[in-house]
Amino acid sequence: MRKYFGTDGIRRIANTELSPNLVFKVAKAGAYVLSKHSNHTPTILIGRDTRISGTLIESAMVAGFLSYGANVKILGVIPTPAVAYLTKKYNADASVVISASHNTFEFNGVKYFSNKGTKIPDSLEEEIEEIMDSDEKLLELTAVAEKIGIAENREDMLEDYVDFIVGIFHESITKNKTDDFKILIDTANGATYKVAERIYKRLGINFDIINNEPNGININYNCGSTHLEMLKKKVLEGKYSLGIAYDGDGDRCLAIDENGNEIDGDIMLAIASNYLKSKGKLANHSLVATVMSNLGLKKFAEKNSINFKQTKVGDRYVLEEMMKCGDNLGGEQSGHIIYLDYNPTGDGILTSLMLIKILFENHELPSEARKIINIYPQVLINAKVDSSKKYDYENDKEIKEEIEKLTDEFSGNGRVLIRPSGTEPLVRVMIEGEDQRLITEKAKKLAQFIEKKLK
Repeated sequence: MRKYFGTDGIRRIANTELSPNLVFKVAKAGAYVLSKHSNHTPTILIGRDTRISGTLIESAMVAGFLSYGANVKILGVIPTPAVAYLTKKYNADASVVISASHNTFEFNGVKYFSNKGTKIPDSLEEEIEEIMDSDEKLLELTAVAEKIGIAENREDMLEDYVDFIVGIFHESITKNKTDDFKILIDTANGATYKVAERIYKRLGINFDIINNEPNGININYNCGSTHLEMLKKKVLEGKYSLGIAYDGDGDRCLAIDENGNEIDGDIMLAIASNYLKSKGKLANHSLVATVMSNLGLKKFAEKNSINFKQTKVGDRYVLEEMMKCGDNLGGEQSGHIIYLDYNPTGDGILTSLMLIKILFENHELPSEARKIINIYPQVLINAKVDSSKKYDYENDKEIKEEIEKLTDEFSGNGRVLIRPSGTEPLVRVMIEGEDQRLITEKAKKLAQFIEKKLK
């Protein structure tokens, strides 16, 4: 059981739970673990989002890296996928993103990336934790004299990412765009607040932008991909063709069609896989998603002869499966979508431009494009249980029988998914089916049964 790292790095309340001292240790230990097999002075990139605590955490990280003897390139405010791209481009030994993604401003976090631009595996996080808790080992890792590391400000490197993204889409979008297709972008007052505008301008797209004035505390506040209400309202009022919403660190993207309906990650994956397959560019005719993806995505894949694979929840598991089998498209319902031909992590800007490119090439409005998939109604109910028993449902005969009975009732047109919360004393009951009223009733009944059995 890991002590500090969760499913997406370390994420805690900044300056108390995520103290400068803890950050210093995770930097020093991480620099050692991620560069111990190299025979040169390691170089590490650091990027952050717009939170008020960002420079505080950045300073502690820089100190930890320099203390170990690593050289640091400070990238400033920059989306997570841009850091991943630059890590590979410049052959850095590792990189760190300081962000709490879609969480509110008082949280912050630390995410490590390997020299390949991918999130590091659980095994390396466990090794980092082991060193963090050894004062003796940390002392051994202290550089002295001329071996102390050097830091330099390299915010200019962001331009390489801009060139990279523009280069992917320039030809197609320039050729197929129309002035009457107008887009509204919501950058969540986060890491994409400057770079998205620069990219869209260079591509000559007709757009407006909102929530691009970060003040350190308004990141994700009633805006961005976790709060779509404002974007939906403004898309309808302004008669926009499409709304695009990013999260705080820019690795996710959700959209709103011209009628105010949400286009989530599952719908985007359906549109993208259908397009890539038609162009002969969908590797292995395969699509990778997680167990939380809508049943409609599975049905879509079956209907269109696409090999559909599902992994545990978490983009790192999607990426692992993609890399293992040579697949090039995968993602999550949350809008964290990986186009592995371009970047080994979710990239909100790339994802949005891929959607725009497809719409332009097909001369479609978003509401027309989304018709290729039928999204099943989905209900999620939390069962409150004893924290020590939240994994017991897997071995409880009566609970298993209830789940099996429900599954049989749906006859392939619905499903039941049970998942314990990683941080709370909850078991999450998710049911999908064709009838919203019926699945709500069934989910509540099953949640109550689980609560009774595991209280």
